[in-house]
Amino acid sequence: MPFADVVSYKNFVHAIAGSTGSTVALTTFFPLDTARTRLQVDDNICHRTSLSTIREIAKTEGFFALYRGWAPVVTSLCCSNFVYFYVYSSLKALVLRDSKPGPLKDLSLAFVAGTVNVLVTTPLWVVNTRLKLQGAKIENQQRQKYNGILDGLYKIYQREGILALWSGTFPSIVLVSNPAIHFMVYENLKRYLLHQSKSSELSSLSYFIIGAIAKAIATTSTYPLQVIQARLRAGLYTGMDKWSSIVNLLKDIIQKNGIQGLYKGLEAKLLQTILMSALMFMTYEKIAHYVFHVLGVKK
Repeated sequence: MPFADVVSYKNFVHAIAGSTGSTVALTTFFPLDTARTRLQVDDNICHRTSLSTIREIAKTEGFFALYRGWAPVVTSLCCSNFVYFYVYSSLKALVLRDSKPGPLKDLSLAFVAGTVNVLVTTPLWVVNTRLKLQGAKIENQQRQKYNGILDGLYKIYQREGILALWSGTFPSIVLVSNPAIHFMVYENLKRYLLHQSKSSELSSLSYFIIGAIAKAIATTSTYPLQVIQARLRAGLYTGMDKWSSIVNLLKDIIQKNGIQGLYKGLEAKLLQTILMSALMFMTYEKIAHYVFHVLGVKK
């Protein structure tokens, strides 16, 4: 039955494994995420590398500033990845019941799952962006102080209105193409390697490598929109129409920093997302495989 395919133990295991994998990966590489956010948002640090930005933050704000906002980010990421993996697994169970998987189907299912995830979890990521930037001296940044996710949600709603909690939603929906491309490349590489090895399970190193390759392709192709997304979430364009001004925001960045401004923080983003994605998928696959193996359930 379709309902049984959606509300199933298998989907729950995939969602928990995905959430756990993302938590391990994020905690390991969190300073790179902090550096990437600063590079994307702060126009005063145009020519720094990710490592020099990390050193500067640690020197001027203290080492623990590199982990500012870690707890709410982990909370949000767990919720986000749980939603994504659960919806994606459910859609696969429904759509692929009587048909073979393929690149176009993988892309479509991942895009739908990503859209649902964006609509549900964007408020959490808006608050997280604000929390990570509280120690930064950025022009036009909102000076409101937030004490965690719930406090941030309430204060943004109270001060800026309910729609501010969905700042950057439009570019986020466009950016659903990132995880969609990511999952499409990952699933097809995985199927190819499983077919070539004539095995039901790959090694940890294989999962790590294909996760890294898939994320590198997805991140590089969508990065300028990620810069816009970060700036909208930071509240730097509160007077503009967030739903139709992406082109204007791109022009604004180019005028201030040139074309390279659209790729500020790309080095940190590639390091962070490639390593995170590789570690996340390796952890996810091994946890899911272990649980299904112990329970005698086919993965």
